[in-house]
Amino acid sequence: MADFIDYYKVLGVAKGATAEDIKKAYRKLARKHHPDLDPNNTEAKRKFQEINEANEVLSDPEKRKKYDQYGEHWKHADQYEQAQQQRSQTRGSSQQHGTYEGYSDFGAEGGNFSDFFEQVFGKGTGGAGRQVKYKGEDYNAELQMSLTDAYTTRQQILTINGKQVRITIPAGAADGQVIKLKGYGSPGVNGGPNGDLYIKFIISNDTSFKRVGDDLYTTIDLPLYTAMLGAELIVDTMAGKLKLKVPAETQNGTKTRIKGKGFPVYKKDGQFGDLYITYNIKLPAGLSEKEKELFNELAALRK
Repeated sequence: MADFIDYYKVLGVAKGATAEDIKKAYRKLARKHHPDLDPNNTEAKRKFQEINEANEVLSDPEKRKKYDQYGEHWKHADQYEQAQQQRSQTRGSSQQHGTYEGYSDFGAEGGNFSDFFEQVFGKGTGGAGRQVKYKGEDYNAELQMSLTDAYTTRQQILTINGKQVRITIPAGAADGQVIKLKGYGSPGVNGGPNGDLYIKFIISNDTSFKRVGDDLYTTIDLPLYTAMLGAELIVDTMAGKLKLKVPAETQNGTKTRIKGKGFPVYKKDGQFGDLYITYNIKLPAGLSEKEKELFNELAALRK
């Protein structure tokens, strides 16, 4: 069994530290021990991982509660509580029939839950009692990317439990979307399956387009003369340049749809949303005397 790590000691905070105390301590230590400051120092990398692990647990109210209650066994708290419940149900049922078989007594009140962990998960290398297979703990992570990155299928290398894993992210990933990598979580117990890794995409917009689902929206400024007389424009899309015909007498706020020039549909090759362009008519400024004269003539004609 791995040595017990005191997460409070790692961050240098008291057990009663507030969430803000933990955040401040983590930031200070993370800056001090960041591997980039000394890339060849393996001890610095280990320390940094330990600091991150401590922060991940203590900054999460639910994980911290389990850690405070179960110490080194906190990762198996759910299995313990489940077994507690099953034991109570089994005891109640067995008493009705006059028999009972199962774990020896353990309980949250006055009992020693370490006895349970030794029975179920084994102690040292020899193990003890009845061993039950349990799935390992799931991991959660966030992956930052830009909207431009999410537009194309790309490969990303992640470091998981010290190992580099190459994953493929299909085009069309959405902000807040979560994917699961089966078996990349914590190792299982007593031969049980590994936990899973859940990755949440955090996508920042580095473009002039607004994304809504698989559709893209943008606004283009049109000179008054172009709007009145019509013209062909070269406009930007996320797929590159596109020639677009603007009809004569286009009104301010007119919206046009370009089919299939929006965002890729996730995991559907060759399918795209649409691009919506809104025209914003720009009035000319700093008119010359000749221009004013011509506008007056136009106004007279319109009457």
